[in-house]
Amino acid sequence: MQIKLKPIGVQVAIIFGASSGIGRIAALEFAKRGAKVCVAARSEEGLKTLVGEIESSGGEAFYAIADAADFEQVKTVADKTVERYGRLDTWVHSAAAFMFATVELTEPEEYKRLIEVNLLGQIYGAKAALPHLKKNGGALIHLSSVEAWRGTPYQSAYVSSKHGVKGFLQVLRVELAHEKIPVSVTQILPAAINTPIYDKGANKMPFKPRAVAPYYHPKIVADAILFAAENPTEDLIAGGAGVGVVLAERISPSLAGWFSEKIGFVGQKTDEKSSGDYAGNLFEPVSGFDTIEGRFSDEQFNSDPYTYLKTNPKVKNTLLAIAGGVLGGFFIWRTKRTGGKQRMKI
Repeated sequence: MQIKLKPIGVQVAIIFGASSGIGRIAALEFAKRGAKVCVAARSEEGLKTLVGEIESSGGEAFYAIADAADFEQVKTVADKTVERYGRLDTWVHSAAAFMFATVELTEPEEYKRLIEVNLLGQIYGAKAALPHLKKNGGALIHLSSVEAWRGTPYQSAYVSSKHGVKGFLQVLRVELAHEKIPVSVTQILPAAINTPIYDKGANKMPFKPRAVAPYYHPKIVADAILFAAENPTEDLIAGGAGVGVVLAERISPSLAGWFSEKIGFVGQKTDEKSSGDYAGNLFEPVSGFDTIEGRFSDEQFNSDPYTYLKTNPKVKNTLLAIAGGVLGGFFIWRTKRTGGKQRMKI
């Protein structure tokens, strides 16, 4: 079955979890390219400023306040969008909660809430979007993490949810293919991205958290999302360092575990103190974070060769052709040179 996706310029897209970070810049990029956009999240403050920014640049958008953990609210976002624009072409699910704490410090209700947002929210998004997407085809794009492959200390709830997302999308993709439903299902797996999540997320440690470097600019993930909106893609890592995480887990889980232990603890610790009971936005939205970047802008990579080549296959194929030509030319030259010497010896 061949899935054909529309150019972004004529699409109607929903970006769920758009008030800040990756979702916010993805919404801006969709609108910049001409798509009609619905942005959804819990934070009305962030959504209002986002729609204002889109409209001031000549784009078309509206917002809907919704909690990813409530299916009826998620479904309402899809229904409102179709009612307003007549259809849905792409659903991007970026909404996520984050918690930084050891397993022992994480309470059962905190596990429950985070998994409701991060895992059930992704499932609810797919179920709300599918009835509309399957009519004319389209794209389901789900933001996961390279931690769906290998987890990091202090993030057991977050990692558990991302492993669940990976499994859910695997099954959904197979079922849609079996039924010949023309909907592309993409899992975007970002590496460490400089978003406000490390300040918005709950934290029970006595220090402010950070990710294990290197950091990447959120636009690198947005580029992967927009590519998947036009090109049927299964899994796409955003941020070249993430390839190392996935490969290490595939080749040697024990080595990946050793690396996680040796680097994960020291790599996430900062010298900035924290109260040890910061609730963040786990249960309620917090204000002041309607930004794209987090507090690590001075460390981030603003571009990534790996993601660029993955999202620009023509450039990749050209480089491979050039490399092949150079290697072929070298072997021809080497063969002629070696053959000539052998004839002289005879």
